[in-house]
Amino acid sequence: MAAKTKYYVIWVGHKTGIVDNWEECNRRIKGYKGARYKSYKTLAEAQKAYESPWSDNIATPHKKALDKAEKKLFGSKPILESLAVDAACSGNPGPMEYRGVHVKTKEVWFHVKFPLGTNNIGEFLAIVHGLAELKRRNVNIPIYSDSRTAMSWVKKKKCTTLLERNKQTEQLFKMIHRAEVWLQNNNYQQPLLKWETENWGEIPADFGRK
Repeated sequence: MAAKTKYYVIWVGHKTGIVDNWEECNRRIKGYKGARYKSYKTLAEAQKAYESPWSDNIATPHKKALDKAEKKLFGSKPILESLAVDAACSGNPGPMEYRGVHVKTKEVWFHVKFPLGTNNIGEFLAIVHGLAELKRRNVNIPIYSDSRTAMSWVKKKKCTTLLERNKQTEQLFKMIHRAEVWLQNNNYQQPLLKWETENWGEIPADFGRK
């Protein structure tokens, strides 16, 4: 019986990317100090993982310590005077939308739709839109997101999606570029916090399509 194919994601190494055999993966990481890689059963899982930072996929003591410190600083309950953002995608890629909802009042502050996108892109755009909206309103409150991938993209000021740029996605990529430029040209003081779904339930901006 032939061995099942594994897909290896290399985030840090001599050459990054996704490969379908250990020999090539080993060539890319061997002798590289601090290499970060992980295997997945399907190509779809590997592609999704590669779009996010390695720290979201490989547990480390440092990451656990950061999560614990954040909870200690901001408490075990969500801050009601805050903005929650979320995205939904019918398929991946597929029709995508995102929105921002004020946590205390449940008022929808913005809602944007695109004919084609991915959930991660929607989450990224939602956060940046939220930051811009808070600046426009001159409001200093936290933003909650349940996507560590999107939060990491915002911190890097770069949306590292694998979605193909074509006629269908051209407007979406223009919006992504606009968001990246905004992050590069604007400073923000509002805390960007992780919504703890397991403890608090679904984020208030959730579209309810689970």
